[in-house]
Amino acid sequence: MTEKHMRTIHSFVKREGRLTTGQQQAIDTQWAEFGVDYSAATLNLTDVFKREAHTVLEIGFGNGDSLFQMAQASPEKNFLGIEVHRPGVGRLLRLIENSDCSNLRVSNHDAIDVLQDQIADNSIDRLQLFFPDPWHKKKHNKRRIVQDKFLIEVARILKPAGTFHLATDWEHYAQHMLSTLNSSKLFNNLSKDNTYVPKPAERPTTKFEIRGQRLGHGVWDLLFQKA
Repeated sequence: MTEKHMRTIHSFVKREGRLTTGQQQAIDTQWAEFGVDYSAATLNLTDVFKREAHTVLEIGFGNGDSLFQMAQASPEKNFLGIEVHRPGVGRLLRLIENSDCSNLRVSNHDAIDVLQDQIADNSIDRLQLFFPDPWHKKKHNKRRIVQDKFLIEVARILKPAGTFHLATDWEHYAQHMLSTLNSSKLFNNLSKDNTYVPKPAERPTTKFEIRGQRLGHGVWDLLFQKA
């Protein structure tokens, strides 16, 4: 069993602006159906989604655009997104409100707490971590979410042969992710050369990513499988 509260250093900083009227209204009206409250009790995902299905969990979905697109494109799958910033949560719930999307649930809490306290062993088919804060200053590298203890938690919640998909536009962080995961006995690299994979078709290209590409930024995708 993993140690509770595996770190006290947060991998995020709350810099959220005000909720728009529409975002707040979406939270007020949609949370009861699509929101997942945090508690120390393990979630029954069958109850949460009212069905059993291939389940994708995403940590830090930002404004929610790409997660919403994935849920819309794969209605046969369940999607659970975790985001600590309320404006992003409100925006995603507003997207849900204005659609027929029924296979997406939202958590507004620290992802580490949610993983440790609410996600059962061997219950997730795919974990997604797209463009996490790179904490690019060397003195802040310890705040990066991709660390050995985090990988233990990821391996615990993934089903046998479950996959872990990561993406970043910071080359140094990509190298850190690759080195950390390649050094772990808990995962196998699914790339042909034990490095990065071409962008998987199921990951939508975000506005943030397009803007970065215009500025000459690269994007690195990593795909690992639970050993």
